[in-house]
Amino acid sequence: MAATQRPATLGALNEPSGAPAWRTIPSWNVIGTKDRIIPPGVQRSMAERAGSTVVEYDAGHVGLMTAPRTVAHVIEQAARASVR
Repeated sequence: MAATQRPATLGALNEPSGAPAWRTIPSWNVIGTKDRIIPPGVQRSMAERAGSTVVEYDAGHVGLMTAPRTVAHVIEQAARASVR
């Protein structure tokens, strides 16, 4: 991943994003408790602000790659909850 990921462009960091979706639709947040890029406490704070359903798991910053089953399970839970 480090060999292929490009840095963000300055323009991307300055573009307005519009209204956040979490204000109008339910959200889920998967927090890797071993993340050393974005501290878990910061992630918890953002998730709380968004009113997210939070799932914490034993992973680092790239938990989507290192623990895909856990992440897929949370996605399935979110999908089932959203259908109701």
